[in-house]
Amino acid sequence: MKYVDEFRDGERARGLARALQVEAQTGRQYRLMEFCGGHTHAVFRYGIPDLLPDNIELVHGPGCPVCVLPTGRLDMAMRLVLDHPEVILASYGDMLRVPGSGRRSLLQARADGADVRMVYSVSDALDLARANPQRQVVFFGIGFETTTPPTALGILEAQRSGLENFSVFCNHVLTPAAMGAILDVDPDSEESVEIDGFIGPSHVSVIIGSDSYRFCAGQYHKPVVIAGFEPLDVLQSILMLLRQINAGRADIENQYTRAVTGQGNRKAQGIVEEVFELRPTFEWRGLGEIPSSALAVREAYRAYDAEARFDMRYRAAEGTRGCDCPAVLRGAKKPIDCKLFATACTPESPLGSCMVSDEGACAAYFTYGRFREEAEQRQVRQRAAVKARRRA
Repeated sequence: MKYVDEFRDGERARGLARALQVEAQTGRQYRLMEFCGGHTHAVFRYGIPDLLPDNIELVHGPGCPVCVLPTGRLDMAMRLVLDHPEVILASYGDMLRVPGSGRRSLLQARADGADVRMVYSVSDALDLARANPQRQVVFFGIGFETTTPPTALGILEAQRSGLENFSVFCNHVLTPAAMGAILDVDPDSEESVEIDGFIGPSHVSVIIGSDSYRFCAGQYHKPVVIAGFEPLDVLQSILMLLRQINAGRADIENQYTRAVTGQGNRKAQGIVEEVFELRPTFEWRGLGEIPSSALAVREAYRAYDAEARFDMRYRAAEGTRGCDCPAVLRGAKKPIDCKLFATACTPESPLGSCMVSDEGACAAYFTYGRFREEAEQRQVRQRAAVKARRRA
């Protein structure tokens, strides 16, 4: 198949659904985590749950880097742009709306006079620096392995062209480390999540390759199938996982062969290796401190490291009270389990990162109407309970 409509063919989808009905063993529950928020949105956009047997449950994982960035790192950016009027902070759009401490966002900081601008790429941030030589331009670098090479190239370009008023606030994080952290949780802990296998991220895997997940099979005996984003991709990947689980196997399989290889993109990896190095540890929202799970700018390029240039210091901070995003991100809860979902927290007025991001699980549930009826019924019950308490 080579055309998009072929990957959305209804008859083929029904055929895969029938195969899943046959493969799913009666009396057994299958819990599969889709790590990537793009898969979460594809699952609900195309109605995948309606095609699955009742005993196959899809568990939502970390989703996207905007979702997992802790409040303290966002607060760092907020302090930077408010304390340094000479700074232009250039950021992707999603990051501007995520609530930090006190529910303040970068958009609100802009309303207070901070110079915060939305960009579509690191190239846009470089152009800002060239157009404003009297100002300092800081690019809010964020992303999994997919967006890390462009940030590295941005630093190399700044050095090559002698652009001294450009730097990067680096928040790039690493997917395999997070998967390991999820699997490392003590089974007896309240934070433990039972997972039978992973639907592996696709765009990330284009860069790092499918071999990067070997530890899941070898160390944890959990299968991983790298999946594309189309509905037939997802259904076929679930079928591949079930066949592994039923056979007692734990292998790394690549369904997304049209884009992903075992070794990944070696050139992109080399660029990242040249510019960045591992941080000893990094805090993830919902997952806590994870060793060797994020990147920092190497000493050779320290002139382009905003944390060094502006002496930015990290201070841990709590997220919005009552928001269950941390539990959603580690697969311990579904968005519908949060009391704020679709009531106080909506895409128009988000209280948590999972409702802000285009790849957030809460945004997926809300956008595609999944469980909205239950949320609305719960809202009615909550209002009735409030009225009853007032009458009492």
